[in-house]
Amino acid sequence: MSADAAGPIHYRVWHRTSYRYSKPMTDGYTVAYLLPRPTPFQYIERAEVTVDPVPDECFERIDVFGNRVVQYGVHHNHDSLTLHAESEVVVERPVVDGDGPSWEDAATAVVNLRGGEALGVRPFVGPSPFVDTERHGPVLTEFGREIFTPGRPVVECARALGHTIFSTFAFDSSFTDISTPLSAVVAARRGVCQDFAHLAAGVLRVFGLAARYVSGYIETDPPPGQPRMIGADASHAWTSVWVPELGWVDFDPTNDHLPIRRHVTVAWGRDYGDVAPARGVVIGPSATQRLNVAVDVERLLHA
Repeated sequence: MSADAAGPIHYRVWHRTSYRYSKPMTDGYTVAYLLPRPTPFQYIERAEVTVDPVPDECFERIDVFGNRVVQYGVHHNHDSLTLHAESEVVVERPVVDGDGPSWEDAATAVVNLRGGEALGVRPFVGPSPFVDTERHGPVLTEFGREIFTPGRPVVECARALGHTIFSTFAFDSSFTDISTPLSAVVAARRGVCQDFAHLAAGVLRVFGLAARYVSGYIETDPPPGQPRMIGADASHAWTSVWVPELGWVDFDPTNDHLPIRRHVTVAWGRDYGDVAPARGVVIGPSATQRLNVAVDVERLLHA
């Protein structure tokens, strides 16, 4: 089966996040977005998170965007914390039926939405902490000026935006962290998938369109002639734009994919801050912390 074969694909995903503390902590709380959500193109066969040490408090909820969120409390001494998420999902490659209306008409449709549909779309139009369209609006507008030409269909604009980011930016994990502003990413023309997803969302929003930040995973291929390395994958992020009559259309500016091809969706929000894989707080003596993350996305042969 080729990497981009048509038809449903069955994936097993595991994601292990481990924290090691130089001194025992007395208490801690963790919130995690690690359980894939069902979508029109994704069916969840199973998904669970195990925690070591066994937590004293554990519950799951659905957030305002429909994502599955788990929260853990470890209220006894512990010098490490490990979250191990494992899931099996069946993913279909989305079909994008046409390029939609012009981006101007799409932006007008966003403004005119009412009722429940407005609640599902309008939160993704304005600024958010990591996609600050008020502060970086001029930079984002200038970046998209040659893409959002009068009358151009909105899906064609998204495809061109993703291709521009893919072809003119360097992937550089040493340049940014999550606090690096979009203006710095644009000026340096480098970053990582979170930066590129934020940038794409920001450009779409300054032109009046609704854009979601999507977190999840992507199936990767090993270098030619080398074996597949278990645990060498990573979390991934991409962008989704709302198109009248078509709904949400995902595209991946890091890999120049529209439609997306080998992606497993976990959650979506306004930006990374809404759907960070794991965040929390520990209480205890002054100490150092060591973080290790390993991810594996495996295609199952019986798909």
